[in-house]
Amino acid sequence: MSPDSNYLAEQLAKQIAASGPISVAEYMRQANSAYYAKGDPFGVDGDFITAPEISQMFGEMVGLWFADLWLRSARAGQHNLVELGPGRGTLIADILRAVGKFEFDPDVHLIENSELLRNAQLQNAPLAKHHDSIDTLPSQGPLFIVANEFFDALPIRQYIATHAGWRERVLVRERGTKFSAMPGTLGVEHLIPTEFRNAPTSSIYENSPDCADAIFALSRRLAAQGGALLIIDYGYALPGLGSTLQAVKAHAYADPFENPGAHDLTAHVNFAEIANLARSQDLAVYGPVGQGKWLTALGIDMRVEQLSNAAPERAAEIRAMRDRLVDSAQMGTLFKVMAISSTEMPRPEGFASA
Repeated sequence: MSPDSNYLAEQLAKQIAASGPISVAEYMRQANSAYYAKGDPFGVDGDFITAPEISQMFGEMVGLWFADLWLRSARAGQHNLVELGPGRGTLIADILRAVGKFEFDPDVHLIENSELLRNAQLQNAPLAKHHDSIDTLPSQGPLFIVANEFFDALPIRQYIATHAGWRERVLVRERGTKFSAMPGTLGVEHLIPTEFRNAPTSSIYENSPDCADAIFALSRRLAAQGGALLIIDYGYALPGLGSTLQAVKAHAYADPFENPGAHDLTAHVNFAEIANLARSQDLAVYGPVGQGKWLTALGIDMRVEQLSNAAPERAAEIRAMRDRLVDSAQMGTLFKVMAISSTEMPRPEGFASA
């Protein structure tokens, strides 16, 4: 049990004592803010490994995807390459190396709040400009935006079906650093989609106002400035019921309602809602498709062959990295890819079957 989690648990307990139970979204917001402020959670020695940390091939495929769009669109003027939640900067470094082969030299913008992670990102992308939010991104020139495992970390609200109707799920302190979820007192039927309002007792419905706000803001920018947004995350293509909130610590699952700030909290992304918000701004939507299918369509197997021929002694290792990214038993189907683009952009690669 870390001192940080003790401190945050006490602060949340005081907040609950003063103002009453807090929403799952408020708990998640404060827990993740504390978690990402305290250190680098990525890699073998951290709590989890993202696709860019597994192999350079992932970032190279993303870079080639953006370079292809740029080559097939109007290339005049300056373009902006944006990453949301860039981690250590591994992905943006691999993207820049890939697009540089095509003389695509965009201005680089990173949305990141952690000072520690900002310093790490500048080691990989020294010319990048940092932003606290979407609002300060450039208002001129097309935006090429990538969000890899970004939206899953945004706070979610949870609603639970009770005998008295739907209620928002809220948290109270149980003991020490442990919190418990319970139904709130106010009815929230108006927030539940019609098809789920008669669901059995204890059913849980989730949504993410923070995700919706971000997608709406990005969609308005794309509609006005042109460009494309590439989203890679785990989530569901159609809305459903059930809690997807989870915590990860040292590459293992943990109790999301214990030791807030000590582990990463995430929830599955609602790709259907993202698509609907983007279409409301007259943008084109492609996918979602499984990450494995998308990477295969872009030519990751050819890249495996190139790297293996250049370093035969690492061929088995390179193949294992590819399998982890592509195979359905690993990340290939759990992680999904969606593209959103302005109407003047060409159809992006990787979505032929979508």
